Amino acid sequence: MPNTPIYKIMTSAEWAIAQASGFYAGSGDDQNDGFIHFSAPDQVAATAEKHFAGQDDLMLVSVDAGALGEALKWEPSRGGALFPHLYGPLDLGAVIEAQQLPLGDDDRHQFPVTIKT
Repeated sequence: MPNTPIYKIMTSAEWAIAQASGFYAGSGDDQNDGFIHFSAPDQVAATAEKHFAGQDDLMLVSVDAGALGEALKWEPSRGGALFPHLYGPLDLGAVIEAQQLPLGDDDRHQFPVTIKT
């Protein structure tokens, strides 16, 4: 799993702060939990639906999991599935791409075709 791209959904404001500082410290929920929550490609659409339903002004940030080293742990979460958790800040040098995550006419997030929804 280390070479798998992983994804973080965040607000545009959070992304702007991360760009200004060169790292992402995580959302309030991440900070409360002690790690940054990520999703694998087959998990990110369900994450959006569960935690960001109907929310616009979001970014989908793709991260090179292999660049995160031992701070990245794959741990059981929803339904026992292994989710990537980063114990420490996200260095933006590991970011592959950041793009808007728009809402469609059906109020569901529109993911790139490379991600199964």
